[in-house]
Amino acid sequence: MNSTVVTGIGELVTCDGTDPDLLGIRSNAALVVEDGMIGWIGLAADAPAADTRIDVAGRVIIPGFVDSHSHLVFAGDRSAEFVARMTGQPYDGGGIGVTVASTRTATDDELARLLGSRIDEMRALGTTTVEIKSGYGLTVADEARALQIARQFSTETTFLGAHVIPAEYLHDRPGYVDLVTGPMLQAAAPYARWIDVFCEPHSPHAFGADEARQILKAGAAAGLGLRVHANQLGPGPGVQLAVELGAASVDHCTYLEDADVDALAAAAETTVATLLPGVEFCTRSPYSDAARLLAAGVSLALATDCNPGTCYSSSMPWVISLAVREMGFTPAQALFAATAGSAKSLRRTDIGRLVPGNRADLTVLDAPSYLHLAYRPGVPIARALSLTAAAEMLAE
Repeated sequence: MNSTVVTGIGELVTCDGTDPDLLGIRSNAALVVEDGMIGWIGLAADAPAADTRIDVAGRVIIPGFVDSHSHLVFAGDRSAEFVARMTGQPYDGGGIGVTVASTRTATDDELARLLGSRIDEMRALGTTTVEIKSGYGLTVADEARALQIARQFSTETTFLGAHVIPAEYLHDRPGYVDLVTGPMLQAAAPYARWIDVFCEPHSPHAFGADEARQILKAGAAAGLGLRVHANQLGPGPGVQLAVELGAASVDHCTYLEDADVDALAAAAETTVATLLPGVEFCTRSPYSDAARLLAAGVSLALATDCNPGTCYSSSMPWVISLAVREMGFTPAQALFAATAGSAKSLRRTDIGRLVPGNRADLTVLDAPSYLHLAYRPGVPIARALSLTAAAEMLAE
């Protein structure tokens, strides 16, 4: 067994409870990693012997960020669309077709290279687990290959054939739903853990409640867990559908009515509301009211929604800063949502918290307190801690 003791920790943030206001902060602490798992946490003075020793020189250690909503398998560029939105053009989902065209023509090697570089970027910003969706192929072969490529980088892969209606099916919506729930699902399911659907009646490109229900039920029958894009562009049925079907996560939740909040609160043990403030920033949309949701008892997660159209950012620290500035999170609540909350949205208990027996997914902050995540927006103070490369990193 290979063991490493991590010491010199200025502040150890464990997120080891269930209360987002209580982060389980320890002082004068150390931890021992044994074969990639946390074997011990306690006072530095009591740390057991280990094969190697890493001194982080007063830096903060937090759980690695869990980015539970991303769209990373794509090619092409949509920067012009972002500029257009900054001058008032609304977002309705139509730009996804531009990325679909570029992704379909990209080679497997090109997509893998692009995805790998995005994963490296995320790790450099403190993310240790990422969920990756398909959804930019929208053919049987392209959706399956997107998931095969994503599977090389993460076990948290999501089949999103129901992202939008592709151009070739604009006049045959039932035919595309049949394709998604039939041959496409059959080809994609071996490489996916989840199925997702963009349920948004305010977009002509997305799916209505009946279509979304059919797609999610087919995914569940194929053994996939459920996730839902919902209530992004306006009030709609997506949140209620997600709760009804027991989805693990319902994402965006920008426009919520009282009944939606009540439903999410009642299903807090089952369904997590994943908020994506980077999207609101990049589309000039209203921000979700996290304080309202927390007060109601809703389980919350934070994620980047890193994608080429509505939020091309891989930075979880920036998401935390936005959540505090614009959504009513406290810094503690935002960090909890970006770690333990996002882990819950993936129905994972082995990540998002630093406790013995969990994976040793550690992120180090070049700061004296986790508060600096919100206090220093845009500053790269967070980095996933690779134990084998820690000496080089700390020497920089």
